[in-house]
Amino acid sequence: MKSAATPLVTDPSTSLAAPAHSGASSSSAPLSRRLLVLLERSGLLLVLAAMVVLFTAREPAFLNVANLFSILQAVSIVALLGIGVTITLAAGGFDLSVGSVAASAQMAASYVLVVWHGNAWEAAAACLALGVAAGLFNGALITRLHVPDQLATLGTLFLLAGLQLIPTGGRSLATGTILPDGTEASGTFPDAFLALGRARFFFDVVPAPVLVLAALTVLVSVVMAATRWGRVIYAIGGNETAARLAGAPAARYRVAAYVASGALASLGGLLIAARVGRGDVSAGHSLLLDAVAASLVGYAVWGAKRPNVPGTVIGAVFVGVLLNGLTMLNAPYYLQDCIKGALLVVALAFTFSIGRKNDARA
Repeated sequence: MKSAATPLVTDPSTSLAAPAHSGASSSSAPLSRRLLVLLERSGLLLVLAAMVVLFTAREPAFLNVANLFSILQAVSIVALLGIGVTITLAAGGFDLSVGSVAASAQMAASYVLVVWHGNAWEAAAACLALGVAAGLFNGALITRLHVPDQLATLGTLFLLAGLQLIPTGGRSLATGTILPDGTEASGTFPDAFLALGRARFFFDVVPAPVLVLAALTVLVSVVMAATRWGRVIYAIGGNETAARLAGAPAARYRVAAYVASGALASLGGLLIAARVGRGDVSAGHSLLLDAVAASLVGYAVWGAKRPNVPGTVIGAVFVGVLLNGLTMLNAPYYLQDCIKGALLVVALAFTFSIGRKNDARA
């Protein structure tokens, strides 16, 4: 009986060592997971901060207040279009027509002013009406005719890109332009209209488009995150069938998302016309890609992993800081797109790979 009890005796060193080892591993695991979460959430912001430090070290004028607001003014149009794309992405769609809507809107505003001799209010109304009409057209194609989102908005892109050229015969529009019928555009851009794109506030520092972007960023962020409309939009994007079965009018919400996107794109076009003081037929060529890039980069900001307005604006600022810094360093123009794409790929790959590792460990 005594010999049977002998195996119950254990080595004290073994019994004490095992708990100490397990405690160390359990304390290190949460720490590494927290570091991964931090890297996932702030990876893109860290790259942005590193770019600012690098550009400032190479060119101290980069951090001048005037240059910083110049960057924000340059990205304000792209960010506005990106917010519209973000809304449609949240609803499970994808608006590829924002660049053409913006370009058509600035041509429409210019036509109202220099051909029809309208005023600033009439030009603004024409822009917004065009954007809303484009959104309704996209929404009808998608929800009524069941055309896939990308194909419907791609068709609208080409349609508007061609229509904007017809009234001027493919020419940019400004005072003195000869129209296809031989008449001369004799109207002018009034100061009240130009102030929308050129005025500065707060000690003549902050450009008007930056204030417009800030106000709309706050407004749309609140609508998307804290209202029933925004929650339903995200629900439709997550599972449209489930949202419909729960009683949500999915078709109406999707149309509303495209109308909002069209309105924001037309506002961007209005600001372009007010800033340059003419209707430029080439104005929308690069807007689509930059807006889409900003909205997709938003997925990686602070680990959101879904379309979100603050992330889109930060994505636009990311691209703007990069291009401005490269320009100040006299980087060849033909290398800038390559560098921009490479840095975006590295930043996003790093962020999402860290996020996947963190999810796997969780």
